[in-house]
Order: sequence, then structure tokens, then C-alpha cells
Amino acid sequence: MKALGIDSTAAEVLAGTDLTGKLAIVTGGYSGLGFATTRALAAAGAHVVVPARRPATARRALAGVDRVEVHELDLAELESVAQLAAWFTSSGRSVDMLIGSAGIMACRETRVGPGWEAQFATNHLGHYALVNHLWPAIAAARGRVVVVASGISPDGIRWDDVHFRRGYDKWQAYMQSKLANVLFAVHLDVLGRSAGVRSFSVNPGYVLTPLQRHLTKDEMIEAGWIDESGRPVLPAFRRAEQGAATQVWAATSQQLDGLGGAYCQACAVARLFDGDDELRQAARLWSLSAELTEVDAFAASRQPSAAGRSTASASS
Repeated sequence: MKALGIDSTAAEVLAGTDLTGKLAIVTGGYSGLGFATTRALAAAGAHVVVPARRPATARRALAGVDRVEVHELDLAELESVAQLAAWFTSSGRSVDMLIGSAGIMACRETRVGPGWEAQFATNHLGHYALVNHLWPAIAAARGRVVVVASGISPDGIRWDDVHFRRGYDKWQAYMQSKLANVLFAVHLDVLGRSAGVRSFSVNPGYVLTPLQRHLTKDEMIEAGWIDESGRPVLPAFRRAEQGAATQVWAATSQQLDGLGGAYCQACAVARLFDGDDELRQAARLWSLSAELTEVDAFAASRQPSAAGRSTASASS
């Protein structure tokens, strides 16, 4: 078997792997990288649940794929996230893999929910809330959580204005949301590893997909991505099946057994975010996300018990 790398496909990652009896949830699993991920997992025997903002479109796209079910989900709306999670929980099933592949990129300034910036809300907060709502089902299977990020921004989180109410910049907002994906995976792994749940973030590399729908042709030409006829010209571009390889690898590879919190690319661990400052940033983002969404599956475990509080009060 040849070594896996940047040119590998999701199908090659799963060659010889039998996922029969496994259940995967793939957000955005009917378009771009998510579609390639769904097809590869289903072909290997997994049952794939695809939450979709446009379920009719998703069903048409996935019509020829076996072992797939589609349910409505709008990651930008917390009520929709809660409803999807409640439906799944009522089914009594557990989650072996949750892959957060849905996202938006470089859109014009858009407000959702209580005035949240759309990219931060969709790419990060929606996935944060979904994982927390589904935590019992994920923990029951000792599952893996994979969130699709991007390159790592040096700018960090805009802590004093995460929703870009001042000076909106579509690329800065996008990169902040992708860094949030990375930090979310880091802290989820810290919290979940005792339950056997490990989490990863993934950089899929350069792939032309519907993710670029908010960009004009002129913008992509100026960036050197495509030519005047719309053909990709950047040498780094890969096909969707190749871009999906790393997220499939992170969700299934035995090489990652006992590991977690890693940032992966080209079917390998690219970086560990385990420095004190990185861990503090990840914990800070988790706290902010819990405050904004009012969801935190781990809140009770971090609070002293009533008896403990009473004892502490009596002894103080």
C-alpha cells in the first residue's frame, strides 16, 4: 500500500477498511468536501447522517449513495441545531464519527441569530452547539470529532469584537472562524479524552468547491486561483476527493488511536496545540462559546457538588 499524502483520495484512505455498523454524522455532507466524505464513508459500509440546510438539494445530490439519511439543519440557528440533536438523541443511536465539514467563506457582512457574524456563527458556534448537544451519543461510542479548518491565521481571535461589529473584513472573519475550529478541537479533546472521545482539526488544502460561491470570478482570477475561462491554475489545487482525504483519515485512522487535539493535513499530524498559551486560548474560546450558545455538556462536571459547596462553606 502506498503511503498516504496530499494527493491521496478519501477512497484510498479507506481502502480495505470495513465501517459496517459505524455511524457518521457529516455536516455539509452533500456538497464539496462533505459530499466526497459521505461517499467514501458510505462506500466503506458506514451509515451516514447528513444534516443539511437545504435537505431537498441534499437528497438529490445523494440519491445514488447507499446508507445515507438526510435531515434539516441550519448551523446558524441554535434552535435548528437543538432540534436536530433532539431528533437524533431520540433515535437511541450513538455517533462513531462526527465530521464538521459545512461552512461558509468570505461572505459579505451578514448577521444571524442575535446579531452574530455569520461565519463565526456557522463555522464555529453551530458546530460547537451540535457537538455539545450530541455529547452523550458521541461518548457512548467513544467516537471521534473532526472539524474542517483551514490555514492557521496569525491574527488570533478578536476577543473584544468576535462578531466584527467594528470594521468588518470578510477574510479576517473567515480566518478567525477557522482558527476557532482548531481551538475548539483542542479543548474538546482535553475535556473528552477521559470518556475515550478524541477530536481533531483538519486543513484540507486548496480545493475549488461551492465554498467559493461568495467570491466573484474577478476576485479568484486576481488571487491566481483560476483563469479567464474558470479553469483552476494554482498548482496547489486538488480534487474534492483528495481534499476530503485528511478528514476521513482523522475520523478513522488507527494511527491516531490514543492521540487527539491535533491539527492535521495531507493525512498526517501537522501540529499539536499543546503549549500553555494555546491551551488557555482554547479554554477561553470554549467559555465564550458556552456563554453565547448557553450550551455546555461539561459544565456540571466542572462545578463542585452541592455537598462539596456546603462543606467548603462550613469550613471557611
